[in-house]
Amino acid sequence: MGAVARGQRNQQGGQQDPGDWVTRTADLALRHAETVNGGTLPALVTCASGISPSGPIHLGNLREFLTVHFVAEEIRRRGIEVRHLHSWDDYDRFRKVPAGVDPAWNEHIGRPLSAVPDPTAEFPSWAERYKAPLRAALAEMGCDMVEVSQTEMYRSGAYREQVLTAIRKRGEIETVMARFRTKKAEGEEDDEGSASGDLSRFPYKPYCRGCGRDTVTLTSYDDATTDLAYTCDVCGDSYVTNVATQDEGKLVWKVDWPMRWTFEGVHFEPGGVDHASPGSSYTVGKEIVGPVFGGTAPSFVGYSFVGVAGMPKMSSSKGGVPTAAEALRILEAPILRWLYVRRQPKQAFNVDFGQEVLRLYDEWDALTRKAAIPEKRDAAVLAWERASATSTAGTLPTPAVVVPFRMLSSVADVTAGSREITARTVGAPEADLEPRLTKAATWITSYVDPEDRTTVRAAADAERLAGLTEDESRWLGLLLDGLPASFDAPTTGDELTTLIYGVPKLARGLAVDDAPTDEVKADQKAFFRLLYNLLVGAERGPRLPTLFAALGPEKVRSLLAP
Repeated sequence: MGAVARGQRNQQGGQQDPGDWVTRTADLALRHAETVNGGTLPALVTCASGISPSGPIHLGNLREFLTVHFVAEEIRRRGIEVRHLHSWDDYDRFRKVPAGVDPAWNEHIGRPLSAVPDPTAEFPSWAERYKAPLRAALAEMGCDMVEVSQTEMYRSGAYREQVLTAIRKRGEIETVMARFRTKKAEGEEDDEGSASGDLSRFPYKPYCRGCGRDTVTLTSYDDATTDLAYTCDVCGDSYVTNVATQDEGKLVWKVDWPMRWTFEGVHFEPGGVDHASPGSSYTVGKEIVGPVFGGTAPSFVGYSFVGVAGMPKMSSSKGGVPTAAEALRILEAPILRWLYVRRQPKQAFNVDFGQEVLRLYDEWDALTRKAAIPEKRDAAVLAWERASATSTAGTLPTPAVVVPFRMLSSVADVTAGSREITARTVGAPEADLEPRLTKAATWITSYVDPEDRTTVRAAADAERLAGLTEDESRWLGLLLDGLPASFDAPTTGDELTTLIYGVPKLARGLAVDDAPTDEVKADQKAFFRLLYNLLVGAERGPRLPTLFAALGPEKVRSLLAP
């Protein structure tokens, strides 16, 4: 138990912080591994994840991967050999054709996902089409895992003995299934096979040798020869598959999962909270794994759903849901990781692609500054550390020069997403601002509603300039007289701020560094409103110093000079 005990202390030497779910979950996983291995840790601890690549692998699915990743990272940090084993359930059946796909793909319903062609022909199969972007996103986030294709495992005969065992013990399986059948989790599909007579609830289902679909009705099974006969409900053909020599099907899910726990020696595997409800996969699997396969259910943690602000629970089969790849277009990899690691797995949350992004970056930057102060290290900083680096990828990319995301996006807004002008405006080389610079430009141009964007006037508003009041004329005159000839100096931002806020003071005979009176404060509001109206035709917009810097002195003068 030494390895577990060491994990119960945080890196400051104190007691484990109750908010640090990663350490706590790793402790439980290692304790379980020691228990099932006779009191000592196995040579290799296996943390497993699994997903069916039936559609876009959305931000809800990402929690499956990241929960395992963070736990495996904590175990590895303790010097223990561990692997993140990921199963692609690409041998699952193709259930429905999502919106936007040629209805002709209905002919593939019932075939393995790995056997359904990609509608765009860009990838070898339907399954590979959805694996590829997730692999790329995980690589960007520094997540390393060992991948297993269930199509390859079943087709190669790797599970042949386990399949035969499940069939021999189908009576015991049915006893468990019957006990839980009335407790089936709401919304969970019944994946038990269609059959007749004593083959009802058979634990193995073949794909039709003729048409490749699982739309079969079992007609007979010979325990002595292991011949399984069936008739396809779609193509009408009848075949006999020999389970001991031919690998043409798979175990039903609630038997397949516990079989894999034993085959792979899984010590920890999470799942959606619905998997642990009465009659659901994990609950049933725990009862099957020992009597049937001689194994033990892994340590388990249920996680809640991740959504997008204003949207219901995400479903891959429905399409149109944000993926990790899409989130990484606007969020730095450590920030996306942080969204998951800072919350308890059972805490549901939304990822907001709107204005909340600004606050999120501000919060991350503040935490980054806090993390630089050793005496302020706490559970929040530990979550930051877990999000910022991995054991295989090291420290994940962050800007060499940290400029607030809201400033970068404001400048990008005014400059139509120009990274070059944005970098020049904030006074740092483009390379030093990446990857945040590109993400800010992407967010403002692709995710912010056009009506919320800033549109700089193409020409001066002659009518408004002709109707200036005496105060407005005085303000603009003082501003243009004090406007620097160039905005390239490093101190320009401060100078512009001082000037813009100081003009109403000067107009009332005060110095720019004098405290504003109530009259000056009222003048400032009116002056700022005038500037926004003349520059962008609105009542408000980006911070005026930022707006000025992005436009440059020549453009500002052309729009403000009467």
